[in-house]
Amino acid sequence: MSERDPRHDFDFMHGRWVIKHRRLRERLVGCTAWDEFESTQTVRPMFGGAAQIDEIHWIDEGEDRYGCTVRMYDPVGDQWSMNWADSMTGRFFPPMIGNFRDGVGDFGGTDTVAGKIVLSRFVWSDITADSARWHQAFSDDGGLTWEINWYMDSFRVPE
Repeated sequence: MSERDPRHDFDFMHGRWVIKHRRLRERLVGCTAWDEFESTQTVRPMFGGAAQIDEIHWIDEGEDRYGCTVRMYDPVGDQWSMNWADSMTGRFFPPMIGNFRDGVGDFGGTDTVAGKIVLSRFVWSDITADSARWHQAFSDDGGLTWEINWYMDSFRVPE
């Protein structure tokens, strides 16, 4: 049996995808209304597989929107950093740091909601050759409780 090479944990994402999003309209206020939309994504490897970059495109209120994620594996810390930027802000957000265990990717960091810094968590799960699920959750109580505020179900576009 061969040992898993964590530098290739995100290899499943290489290629083109259609993503179905379900995003909570307001965060950390007890909102139960969700917005749903689709996007497209193209993902390519870098650094011999130990990094990757993607571009995502969607339309929001009639406007083209773009995002970019740079993922890099840190062999010393045995963890990945995910670094997101979008065309609305023109800047990278704080990185999400984590790794995969038993086929599930768990990543943590911080974000800002209504001017307040909150804990953020990304989870990659249900990974197959042609699909994957991602969700994001926020906590404003130091991680005691979490509100899932975004789901992305990704489906590979056949070549």
